[in-house]
Amino acid sequence: MNYKKLGGFLVRKPLKDPLYKNSFFIVLTSISNAAIGFFFWILAARLYSSDELGVSIALISLISFPIILSRLGMDQSLIRFLPKGDKNRIISTSLVIPTVLALVFGTIVLIGIDFFAPSANIVHEYAVEYLIFLTATSLLGTAGQAFIAMRKSEYYFLQSLIMNSRILLIFPLVFLGSIGVFSSVGISAILGFLISLIILSKLGIKLTKPDKEYLRSSFNYSIGNFTSALLMTTPFAIIPLLVLGTLGAGQTAYYYIAYNFAIMLLIIPSAFGTSILVEGSHGESLRLGTIKSLRATFFLLIPMVVIIFFFGEQILGIIGKDYTDGFDVLRLMALSTFFSTINSFYFSIKQVQKEIKTMIALSAIYFILLLGLSYSLIGMGLIGIGYAYLFSSVILAILIGIQSKREKLW
Repeated sequence: MNYKKLGGFLVRKPLKDPLYKNSFFIVLTSISNAAIGFFFWILAARLYSSDELGVSIALISLISFPIILSRLGMDQSLIRFLPKGDKNRIISTSLVIPTVLALVFGTIVLIGIDFFAPSANIVHEYAVEYLIFLTATSLLGTAGQAFIAMRKSEYYFLQSLIMNSRILLIFPLVFLGSIGVFSSVGISAILGFLISLIILSKLGIKLTKPDKEYLRSSFNYSIGNFTSALLMTTPFAIIPLLVLGTLGAGQTAYYYIAYNFAIMLLIIPSAFGTSILVEGSHGESLRLGTIKSLRATFFLLIPMVVIIFFFGEQILGIIGKDYTDGFDVLRLMALSTFFSTINSFYFSIKQVQKEIKTMIALSAIYFILLLGLSYSLIGMGLIGIGYAYLFSSVILAILIGIQSKREKLW
């Protein structure tokens, strides 16, 4: 049989359940991207000089910034509205509009680079390649979101494998010098999107012109999600600067490595949170989806956090003996992931329910809590930042628990 009992519900077994399937491939994609990315940069460092690598990193960074700005929450709208809307028009609109915006922001980068980042003005020499690779990267990202929204995340994983073919391209492109690494990333993005386009066609998707009605009806939802995400993520960009200015460069390095280990733990709740949004958008039970996601997430998270608590110091020591100074902050950030899971899943529920104002309000509270506590507790050293992460996540989870009870979600 393909079904079993869970909390009074008759549910599909894991291998037949789209929530578990989607989550599995999203997690697998994130882990493979992290692992292959790690080896990619090790190889690049061996094949290219530090100056050549520095130029490529600068060019790749200049692609990331316009794409982040150009999303405007439309990636979340794609997932939310695709199941019950015109798939051809929604996917086409989501491909075209953010990419046009990315090109606008990319052009602004080219024009203003001498003013706001003169050290990266080498991008002028590769302006055409920059805009082409920017376009491909934007289209690739939207195609990936479309696969997730269609419950076809196995193609999202395939797409990431194609993108990671860049690890093979850096060898033959060594002769290009400073643009070699940049070209390997750009060419793999082009290849990834072209294959994604073929897959979308096989899935019955036909590209059309952008749909003004869809843009109008989803505008508030998109902007609300963008605002919420901005409030939730901005502190992560500010805190390293705070640590640098207060504790110095060495402590900043220890913090950053610990932070990246903690972010790896969040891959699991992030994947299941996305799947809650996908399944809820397809009309599946939010309560059941959340219960299944909580069970699976904590089943995977608990042993990982236990490993961090008992062996985190040795893990950090592999990178360098000095990095063990980040062990205490890593343990506190790892512990906070349990509460972050609850917060993330509640946000996914609100996305399905289209209650974006609630998300923005809670995101603003988290923004104030995390930055306020970080500034207040940094006098304790790095561990103060760890407490800031933990306390802000706990307080937000308590507020969400109170709100959930009022809404009778459970």
